[in-house]
Amino acid sequence: MMMSFFDQFASPLYLGIPLIAIAITLPWVLYPTPSSRWINNRLITVQGWLINRFTNQLMLPLNMGGHKWALLLVSLMVFLITINMLGLLPYTFTPTTQLSLNMGFAVPLWLATVIIGMRNQPTVALGHLLPEGTPIPLIPVLIIIETISLFIRPLALGVRLTANLTAGHLLIQLIATAVFILLPMMPTVAILTATVLLLLTLLEVAEA
Repeated sequence: MMMSFFDQFASPLYLGIPLIAIAITLPWVLYPTPSSRWINNRLITVQGWLINRFTNQLMLPLNMGGHKWALLLVSLMVFLITINMLGLLPYTFTPTTQLSLNMGFAVPLWLATVIIGMRNQPTVALGHLLPEGTPIPLIPVLIIIETISLFIRPLALGVRLTANLTAGHLLIQLIATAVFILLPMMPTVAILTATVLLLLTLLEVAEA
């Protein structure tokens, strides 16, 4: 019996136990722990250099107060990049195709930024609810619309991320199946389809 194309997005089970916890913790095992010695090996040196450069680029547009978030944001970005890249390998599972995981990251971080913004700069935070120069009759309507938009932002972004990753993985599987079927019958068409598959894979790597 042929499995559904959407079975690849179901959390794998072993003896009835979901293995999504292993898929989430696996990326951290792949990164070597920095040594306490004066001289590190090449892998740890390159890893430290890449993370430092990544941190500098991520913190560049933020003021000094935002640099307190560096550890959280860089750890989250490295984690997401790693599990998304591992999810492109055959016979693997991508946890970020699950809406529950994306919402679990989105809601606390969104709530933290809203609460900190209201606490530290309430005037600026509330000012985003009303664009400058708004006509007086439109003020109540715009405030309601902007408030609704603020509250549905994590849901909208979480659903969009899940849909993008799901659609990309599904397209890769569909085109790979087409290449496999067309290869014995129409080799030329199969090669052209495989070229499209390669370009789509590069796009998915960039998206990951």
